[in-house]
Amino acid sequence: MGLDLFILVALICAGIWTVMARSILRSAIGLALTSAILTIIMFRLNSPLAAVFELSVCTGLISVLFVSVISLTQPQTPKEIIEHMKLRLSRFWFLPILVIILGVGIIIANAKLKVVSAQAHIEPDVRFILWHLRQFDLIGQVIILLTGVFGVVILFREAKKGE
Repeated sequence: MGLDLFILVALICAGIWTVMARSILRSAIGLALTSAILTIIMFRLNSPLAAVFELSVCTGLISVLFVSVISLTQPQTPKEIIEHMKLRLSRFWFLPILVIILGVGIIIANAKLKVVSAQAHIEPDVRFILWHLRQFDLIGQVIILLTGVFGVVILFREAKKGE
């Protein structure tokens, strides 16, 4: 239990660092770290398929893509970086509160959803396992997908402002 709590706190800290980092490159590295920690959580939750997908696509491919895009952008002056950080802090001041509310919501949802190990039932159909036995994993995957989309939208919005 102590290890799980430590991993969860590490995930939350890495996620907040990803959002609040001063440079986009550090944010991309933080996203890779967050994704790697999430992979560990998925393995510990006995969800190896989702964990392998997270590790290969989110931790590896997406991070490489972000770093490649960042290398094509123009560097900012120190004054622009400070202004950008102030703007980001003013936009995301509510993030710790949101994390706490979402955490409580997930704990409540976990109590209501049927969370059963996929290996407890011998069922060859992956669709049955995903939709009936691993519903909680699907919620995590949807959150990850929406977070990635949100991050890409922000990157393109900032690139468009720079033009």
